[in-house]
Amino acid sequence: MVPQRVSLITIGARDLPELRRFYQKLGWRETEMSSDDYCVFETAGVLLSLFPLQELMKDAGMALEERKGFSGITLAINVDKPEEVDQTIETIRSAGARITREPSNAFWGGRTAYFLDPEQNVWEVAWNPTAVFDERGAMIHF
Repeated sequence: MVPQRVSLITIGARDLPELRRFYQKLGWRETEMSSDDYCVFETAGVLLSLFPLQELMKDAGMALEERKGFSGITLAINVDKPEEVDQTIETIRSAGARITREPSNAFWGGRTAYFLDPEQNVWEVAWNPTAVFDERGAMIHF
C-alpha cells in the first residue's frame, strides 16, 4: 500500500534566488538548510522546496526542455475567514506577484483569488466555509 500523504512539493525554478526572495517577501519561514541553491519553506501541511529546474528535470530522468504554459497544477493557500482572501492577495501583490483573478465569491460558496509567482506557478488563495484545519493549520477536510 502507498501511504496516502503529500509530504513535500518541489517547484523547479529557473531563477532560484529570485523565486526564493519572492516567498521570503511573503514572510514564509525557511528551514536551516536553505540557500540560493536549494531551499525549503515550512508550511502548515507540507514542506515546499525550490530546486533549480534543470537539476530537477535531470534528477527525475526527464529531457532538459523548457516548460511552457499552464501545467494544469495549482497550489493553494486556504485561509480562515473570507476577508483574509483579500488581505492575503494584497500582501502577495505588494511582493510582486501578478494577480490573475481578483478576490471574488465562488460558485461553491467560498471566496477565492489566483496569482502567479515570478516563475508563473499558479496559486489560489481561498476561503472554504466547510474547511477543517488541525492544530498546525493543515487542512484535513472540506
